[in-house]
Parts: sequence; structure tokens; C-alpha cells
Amino acid sequence: MPGPPCLLWLLLAVAFSWVPRAQPWAPQALGEEEEEEAPRTPGPAVLCDYDRCRHLQVPCRELQSAGPTACLCPGLSSPAQPPLPPRLGDVHVVAEVGSAEVRWCAPSSPVHRYWLLLWEGGGPPQRSGPFNATVRRAELKGLKPGGAYVVCVVAANAAGESGAPGPGAGGQASEGSAGGPALGPCGRVVVPPRPLSLVHAAVGVGAALALLSCGALAWHFWLRERCGCPRRPRAAAPEAGSEAAAGIGPPRSPRRAN
Repeated sequence: MPGPPCLLWLLLAVAFSWVPRAQPWAPQALGEEEEEEAPRTPGPAVLCDYDRCRHLQVPCRELQSAGPTACLCPGLSSPAQPPLPPRLGDVHVVAEVGSAEVRWCAPSSPVHRYWLLLWEGGGPPQRSGPFNATVRRAELKGLKPGGAYVVCVVAANAAGESGAPGPGAGGQASEGSAGGPALGPCGRVVVPPRPLSLVHAAVGVGAALALLSCGALAWHFWLRERCGCPRRPRAAAPEAGSEAAAGIGPPRSPRRAN
């Protein structure tokens, strides 16, 4: 049986085993503990600098990764569905060179490329493009002065392409030298005649009228010389006897008295 000293040491060892060990002390800046414990409040939501109608617009995902803080992008439809139709903007026509600058706005859908469809009359459309997803402006060349066209913008992604209503939907845009903003992807474009063409047409009309006038005068004089014109009868010269009877003649000198 152990003696009292051994029992005392055993009780002291058990007591010290239950005492928690002291943590090593490290210097800490004033207020650091308070900052870690304080809840962080999120900052206000900021919209990305993204414009659907801006030419060479950077995609919104790249804007989110480039900025110091994440910004909000406009909502888009599912990439598993074809994109919605774009919106046709202004169409600026230059009649002198026979070209037109077409602008459009991107839809609320993921888009990989664009292209333009151009109708003239009832024939098949001409296709211009493709253009990448950042393009919002394109130029059409080879337009005829005085011609009427229908232009549509089409968007496409991996799921398909947006539908174009066709040449019958061109009435949505205002007619004239420059089609106004349209509500859909298509619009009607009317190219005015060139100014030089108007001058040439006026000169041609004037020359034609002058030739017609000269021809009418020549025809009139030719008919007059060939067929003759009725002439007025000349008055007959009076005879001497009739003049004497009528008392017409030179006055006689008076006779002298003898």
C-alpha cells in the first residue's frame, strides 16, 4: 500500500491533467478582432456598362470579369433555344454611291453571329455577312438609284437562328431615303434617284420638247409649200372710161376768155 507522499503526488498529477493548457500569446492589432466578428454588408448592385445597340460591344461576361467588382448583366434566354429576333435600327442611304448603312440592336438572347437579308422585288434574298456577336452595324453596297428594298437582320447561336418575317414585313419601317426605327427585324428601304440623274433627265426632256417643236414647224412649212395656201384675189385696175364716167381723172385747166 503506498504511503501518504505517493498518494499526494498521484492526486496532484490527476488535478494538473484536468487543467487546460495555455495558448501561446501572439500580438494582435487593435480592432482586428472586432472587424472579423462584425458582419459584412454587401454593396449596392451595379449594372454593367452594356448597350444592346452599341457597335463593337464587349460581351457582358467579359465586362464582369474585367471590373474590380462583379456587375449585373441583362437577362438572357436559355442558350439551348434559338435567339429572339434582333431589332432593326436606323438605315442611312447614300444615293450618290448606291449604298446604305444598316444598324441594329441585339436581342435578349445569347448570339454567336449575325447576317443581313436583302430583298429586291419578289426574287430570292441576297445574304450579307456573317458578322460576329459584337457587330451592330454593316454596309450594303450596289443599291440601284430609285429602287425599293426590304432588309432584315438575323441572329444565330448553337441552337438555331431567329426567324425573318420576309419581304412582306417591310412596312414596319417608315418609307423614304432612310428607313426609320422599326419594331421588328425588317424594314423597307427606298433609294432616291441620284442628283445627276435628275439633271440628265431634265436636260433630256428639254431636248425632246425642242426637237418636237422644230419638227412641228418643219412639217407645217413643208405642207404649206407642197399644198399651197389660199391666196386673196387682187383688186382689178379701173378702166379709163369708167374713171371718166365716174368723174375720176386729172383736173382740167380752166379756159381763158377771148
